[in-house]
Amino acid sequence: MAVARVIVGVDVAKNWVDVNQHEANEVERIVNARGDLEQFVRRYPTAALAIESTNTYHRLLVEIALAHGLTVYLINGYQLSRYAESLNIRMRNDRIDAKLLARFLDHEIDHLHGYEPKSEALSKLWELIKRRALLVKQNVQLTQSLASLGEFKSSVRALLAANRRLVSLLEKKAYALAKSLGWQPELDRLQTLPGVGDLSALVLLAAYRTHPFASRDAYIAFMGLDVRTKDSGKHRGKRKLSKKGDSEYRRVLYNAAMKAKRDQGYFTRYYESLVSRGIAGTGALVAIARKLAQLAFVLLQTQTDFDPSKLKGARASLMPSSSARRLQSLRRNRRTGLIAVQPHTLVRVRMRAHPDCPPARRSCSPQTTHSQLVPQHRISHAWI
Repeated sequence: MAVARVIVGVDVAKNWVDVNQHEANEVERIVNARGDLEQFVRRYPTAALAIESTNTYHRLLVEIALAHGLTVYLINGYQLSRYAESLNIRMRNDRIDAKLLARFLDHEIDHLHGYEPKSEALSKLWELIKRRALLVKQNVQLTQSLASLGEFKSSVRALLAANRRLVSLLEKKAYALAKSLGWQPELDRLQTLPGVGDLSALVLLAAYRTHPFASRDAYIAFMGLDVRTKDSGKHRGKRKLSKKGDSEYRRVLYNAAMKAKRDQGYFTRYYESLVSRGIAGTGALVAIARKLAQLAFVLLQTQTDFDPSKLKGARASLMPSSSARRLQSLRRNRRTGLIAVQPHTLVRVRMRAHPDCPPARRSCSPQTTHSQLVPQHRISHAWI
């Protein structure tokens, strides 16, 4: 005989949890302690639990529920907030959230994945990485906020130095833990990527080991580097990152992208090509960060080292067009004044022949100029 599925929503706070079984009006408050949670879980042996994800307060309940064979779904607060807005629920508290979690899981359970806990070692490693990030952020804030207090200069310097020593200790502990897990060959492989150092390699590998990703796109989406679109009819909305998942992935990869851009190699040309097409510098760096993550996934999947010669368009297609080539393209279209490729913003410019073009191939001398309408993102500001 089939067992009826029970849906339970649980809103978690530091000292208690609020529990609601779907379609029941009662909301029960239980102390957030092991003994009380054990008793609660035993009452629902076949339940599917929707638990609001917190920083650490939900971990004990998740651990107990999984140990008793229950299926757990972690719902982040932002997702729950948008769901409440869609239902026009304006009042929110712990009891209402417990009912909301149960309702959400009942409607969406077939489209959600149950929570799969990380291994103990991986959880410890990620905790070290996150605590390191917190200290680095605090050091920046302290440096800026205490800079004007000259009379405390020596004390501030000692405080910052102590923080940096703790950051160093956390890094050593994290690298030692990764080495004990047998990750060193893969970390070395990831560091063959331009801009990827010890920390960024560790973060990329920790993300890869979190789930058995079915594809490169799933790996990118896990780190929140997938593109979110919002189009309607003829309107093409602005493309933005989904920013799902832990922000530490994106922060570390953005820093790696800035380093890769300065290597005067493939990623430098890639960055310049994006900027020449009108993409902002920040957007170009995000594109590099995304490409680094894609390459990292391929290297880990295939167990190969990075070979820049195998990149698509490494020799030509991803390089920015030469100035002479741009000039020839503009001349071919000067009778109409329009470029057929992506004619976004049209501006009138005064053009002169590029000095690199051979005199025999110039249609006008360096002193001769003519006016023409061209898309703004196709203009080479170096010679206009």
